[in-house]
Amino acid sequence: MTLTKTVDQMTILSGDRSKLKDLLCNRLAECGWRDEVRLLFRGIIKEKGTNVKVEQLITEVTPKARALVPDAVKKELLMKIKAILAAQEGIDL
Repeated sequence: MTLTKTVDQMTILSGDRSKLKDLLCNRLAECGWRDEVRLLFRGIIKEKGTNVKVEQLITEVTPKARALVPDAVKKELLMKIKAILAAQEGIDL
């Protein structure tokens, strides 16, 4: 099992996954990421027309959207995950 799958499974079992997801959604909304991604979607639709398929939109926007996530948000989420895992293992960070 990969580390990502192990972390995912541990956070689901402990009930922390939804807390992490809520934290991420809140931070992305606070920093304006959602608005930027919305503008990306609108730009592509404007460029390609309204007949563009959802799969095409997602394929084109996903890498750009991931790149737009601020480093501070990534770092905060990583620290929370480390703290959760350390608490489950009884380790002090």
